[in-house]
Amino acid sequence: MKTNRHRLDKIYLSLISFISLFGVVILVLVFAYIFNKGTRLLSWNLIVGDYYPEVYNARSDGVIGENMFVRPENLSESAWFSAKWGIALEDNADFEGKNYIKVVYIDKNSPLANMPDKNDTNHMVGLKKGHSLDKVIFTNNVIVLSREGAQNAILLFDEAEGIADIIFSKPGNGIRGSLITTGYLILFTLIIALPLGIFTAIYLNEFANPGRWYVKWLRRLVETLTGVPSIIYGLFGAALFIPFISSITSSEGGNILTGALTLSVMVLPIVISATEDALKAIPDDFRHASLALGANRSQTTFKIVLRAAIPGILSGVLLSIGRIIGESAALIYAVGTAIKDKIILTEKSTSLSVFIWSVMSGENPNFELAASVAIIIMIFVLLLNLGIKIISSKFIFKHN
Repeated sequence: MKTNRHRLDKIYLSLISFISLFGVVILVLVFAYIFNKGTRLLSWNLIVGDYYPEVYNARSDGVIGENMFVRPENLSESAWFSAKWGIALEDNADFEGKNYIKVVYIDKNSPLANMPDKNDTNHMVGLKKGHSLDKVIFTNNVIVLSREGAQNAILLFDEAEGIADIIFSKPGNGIRGSLITTGYLILFTLIIALPLGIFTAIYLNEFANPGRWYVKWLRRLVETLTGVPSIIYGLFGAALFIPFISSITSSEGGNILTGALTLSVMVLPIVISATEDALKAIPDDFRHASLALGANRSQTTFKIVLRAAIPGILSGVLLSIGRIIGESAALIYAVGTAIKDKIILTEKSTSLSVFIWSVMSGENPNFELAASVAIIIMIFVLLLNLGIKIISSKFIFKHN
């Protein structure tokens, strides 16, 4: 009998170990896939850059000489250099895999470094390192297109005497706008949801009579709202908050403010539940000791109990921020899916999660860019988690 029981224990232990290991392997594979796909595109320019390219249209009135410029020694072998124009070009590919000609060097004295803007004759523009060379029409009517490659472009530059029209751009595909939008959503959502959630939890746990019918119904409502699918919140926000914000502002449709209001309703149950659990975890000895020393109930709640519960409340804040950052379904309705570089509170925009949805929803899903943004989100959440743990440790009461 004991032998059979021992064998069963070994079987159960092996089964549990296998299932646990299987779960860990799946998580490792998911993270490995994301980092493998997204690491190549990670850069500072991805974070601070605009999504849409900034296009320039100019002409060159500079005097062209023969072999005026010397090739820099630090240029890579793959770069093609024009001694006549003082410019080096290289073949490159954008985030979608499309080839373009990249400017890798421009001499400060090059005629291409300072040209009249064809759209504004009083404004001067110039090629810079990192720009994309899109199209050039020389004065001899020869045309250079980006898809024809850097080598062909340099050969034609060396044969040309002037430029009638040149179109170049500052590459886009940055996430600065979506990063700012996410920051605004976090800020305004917490400003609305935290006071409401924390004070509701304080009332339910510290002041309300648990036997009253409305207290029971309020708790059930909080529990129910926690399990409501996020798409329902999005429909609610579109039906209620969009008309409300439109009536007091000049906005039309979803925007950052309607998104923040929608997310506030969504994270409110999380804040209430986390705060109430944190308050329940505080020993009653704290309350009794404070009351025995002459403090009233409000003083005891806000100066003793609430302070001791701050680590648990901050955990609820972290969960809320994680929900805000990771939410996409509700924001598609409440904010929109338009990727913007210029962020205005009363206009449509995209959070980081909706940005991932946007770049993956077209005919050619951009897995690499989506994975890069996912890595940035994970790093941000990790840093936020560490920061909140450090802050929480400052408020923990030392007691035996």
